[in-house]
Amino acid sequence: MKPITALLAVSLLPIIFTGCDNTREGIAALKQENAKLRSENDVLRSELEKVKSGSELREVIVSHTDENGILQLYRMKENGSDSRQLTHGNHRCVMPACSADGEKIVYVQRSEKGMAIWLCDTDGKNAKELIRSEKILVPSWLPDSKHIVWMSAGPGQKNQDPASNSQIRIMNTETGESRRLFSDPEQIKFSNAMPVVSPDGTKVAFVSNRSGAFRIWVSNLDGSNAKLISPTPIEQDEGLKLPLEQKVPSWSPDGKWIAHWEGVEMIHMSPFTGVENPKRDQLISATFHVWVVSNDGKHRRKVGRGDDPTWSPDGFVTRAFSDPQRATP
Repeated sequence: MKPITALLAVSLLPIIFTGCDNTREGIAALKQENAKLRSENDVLRSELEKVKSGSELREVIVSHTDENGILQLYRMKENGSDSRQLTHGNHRCVMPACSADGEKIVYVQRSEKGMAIWLCDTDGKNAKELIRSEKILVPSWLPDSKHIVWMSAGPGQKNQDPASNSQIRIMNTETGESRRLFSDPEQIKFSNAMPVVSPDGTKVAFVSNRSGAFRIWVSNLDGSNAKLISPTPIEQDEGLKLPLEQKVPSWSPDGKWIAHWEGVEMIHMSPFTGVENPKRDQLISATFHVWVVSNDGKHRRKVGRGDDPTWSPDGFVTRAFSDPQRATP
C-alpha cells in the first residue's frame, strides 16, 4: 500500500496539455493519456478511502489487561479497533512474537510457578506449552518460522537485572529440541541476552555486559565474530551519575539497521530500590531513548524518546512511551 502522502500527491496531479501539435493524432493521444490518468486517480482515491476507513489497517498482537486486570494477548487493528482476545485464564501472557509466515505466535506465560514459553496459532487456537523454567524472557522467531530463540536467566540477587546472568537458547518448535545457541567457546564465557536473529538468518543481535555496561552486540549464529555495534560517546548519565545501558535490539525488515533502547536502567527506580523518589524516577525515565544503528556499526542516530522499539513491515520504527503518572513503561 502506498503511504497516504503519496496517494494525495498523485491524486492531485493536474493534467496539463503541452508540447503537442494540434493534430488529430495529438489530440487522440492526449485524450488517451487523460483517460489513463483519471483511471489511476480513481484507483488512488479508492485506496485512500480504504486507509481512511481503516479497512486496510494491519493487524498487531499485543499484551493488554483483561476485565480482571490480567495481562492477556489480543489481536487488533493497528489503530486499536476490532480487538479479539486470544488467551484466557489466570496467568499473565506477555512478550508475544509472530512468526515470519504469519501463522504462529510464541509468548511468555507468567505464574507463581515460574515462566513458560507457549505456542499458538494467530487466532489463539492450538495453544501448547513449549518449555518451562524459572526465568524465560523475550522469545523471537528465526526467519524459517520453525525455530525460536530466547534468553534463559539463571539465579540472581533480588532485583538483579536478569540479563546479568543469562544465556541464549534455540528451539525447534516442531520437535521441541532445544540447546544453547552459542557454541563458540569464547562467547559462552559471557552473559548474553535478548536475542533477535537477522531477516536473512545469518546473524544475531543480542545484549551483553562483556565490555562493562550492557551494550548491543552482533555475531554469527554460533556466537563467533561478535562485534560491539552501537558504541556510546559517554558511559554514564552525567546528571544521575548512573551507567547508560542498551537493550531490546530489533532488526529492520531489510536487515540493514538495528533499533535499540538506550538509557538508565529501570532497576534504579523506586519500585526496584524500595526507596520512594518520584523525581529521580522521572529523571531516569527521561533518559529512555530509541537509537538506530547500521548493521556494520558505521552509522548511528537517535530516533527519539521511547522504549521497546520494533519495526513495521514498511520500515518504520515504533516506540513505547513511559506512563506519565508512574514514570515507567
